[in-house]
Amino acid sequence: MLKSIFVCQNCGAVHSKWSGRCADCGEWNTLVEETSAAPPGGLKKRTEKVSHKLTTELTDLNSDSEAPARITIGVGEIDRVFGGGVIPSSATLIGGDPGIGKSTLLLQVAARLAYNGLNTIYVSGEESKEQIQDRAKRLKVSDRPVKLAAETDLRKVLATLDKANPNFVVIDSIQTMWSDSLDAAPGSVSQVRSCGQELVRWAKSSGAALILVGHVTKEGQIAGPRVVEHMVDTVFYFEGERGHQFRILRAVKNRFGPTDEIGIFEMHAYGLAPAREPSALFLSGDEDQYSGTAVFPAMEGSRPVLAEVQALVAPTSYGTPRRSIVGWDGNRLAMLLAVLESRCSLSLGGRDVYLSVSGGYRIHEPAGDLAAAAALISSATGSAAPSKTIYFGEVTLAGTIRPVARMEQRMKEAARLGFERAFVPDSGSTDIAGLTVTPLKRLSDLIDLLAPDTIT
Repeated sequence: MLKSIFVCQNCGAVHSKWSGRCADCGEWNTLVEETSAAPPGGLKKRTEKVSHKLTTELTDLNSDSEAPARITIGVGEIDRVFGGGVIPSSATLIGGDPGIGKSTLLLQVAARLAYNGLNTIYVSGEESKEQIQDRAKRLKVSDRPVKLAAETDLRKVLATLDKANPNFVVIDSIQTMWSDSLDAAPGSVSQVRSCGQELVRWAKSSGAALILVGHVTKEGQIAGPRVVEHMVDTVFYFEGERGHQFRILRAVKNRFGPTDEIGIFEMHAYGLAPAREPSALFLSGDEDQYSGTAVFPAMEGSRPVLAEVQALVAPTSYGTPRRSIVGWDGNRLAMLLAVLESRCSLSLGGRDVYLSVSGGYRIHEPAGDLAAAAALISSATGSAAPSKTIYFGEVTLAGTIRPVARMEQRMKEAARLGFERAFVPDSGSTDIAGLTVTPLKRLSDLIDLLAPDTIT
């Protein structure tokens, strides 16, 4: 018997009746009517005696079976994010904005694995075979033995995969797949959930590594239900700004590796290539030092990445001063402005404040507080910060500067790139060859060093 249900296309919540707003995620006009077939027999089916033939085999924790060897891709940036390579029988979901380069990256990965002797299949539901072949020619990988398919019918795709017995499969994308067992449009929550579950089940039973491509919403999350993220073993986001040549592959879930590593790529005419100098990729490269700039050595997993923080403090033209932030947390900026105002007597409440991280990079860790404060102080006082200098440290509400993790590694990377001075928290040993280290206990100490005579 068919039953009508209403499924939210944003979060996947199921409702018994239609309403204008989803009660789970709060989005408006996202409920779509779908039909669901009730299982025959109703509750009687559950009370029947279970046959012993339906039981599954149980094993102990101390099993002698060895874990499958990782499939090394051979691209350092990708293997770093995966944790050393792709695990067989695993499912990975990669999301990103349209045109960011997901299909280009995965076609290059498939071509490299096929060249290494793996049976590789690339299934596209968005492009024809001719379009993929044309892209392969531009990327100069058309001679690699990658098997192509342009299909959206899940039944045909699974039958083809069972017959080919591949080692590595790319499905581009999961939103285009549809199953004839459901009375729902392709891309709907029910279709995406059902197709994703079938593909993941096939990957677990066949031993192949599966890569699913997912679209993202305007908020930057993978479109459709979030249940797909729970099904797969690994979730990656492919990020970047179209106006910049770099792209970032970031792990947000990884059952077989770290979730704090990133892979940095550069877009070229022949495709995506690993960044040659990731640590200095987000620096402006301007040798002249202006007021309102500071360099922050961020940590992405085990890798230091230097980013430039830019600030502009200007007189306001309105009754309420404006606060504009790009690449940083707005709440942390509000806290930092309050600390500068009340603890350091730096008047910023009546002026517009603009803060940006150059290159489209986004700072996630509180260690960037000191660099943001240095940029704000430099812009507010009009005094240029010292050149070839890095700043890092967490600023507390009391105006003190707390130590952060991996301080020595941050400073060594800065010294390797030619920086000469570092303003860091006062935490003991700070002896780094080629780097003059200035330990700070309070934020007011930084103001005394950068602009001792300009505070009003």
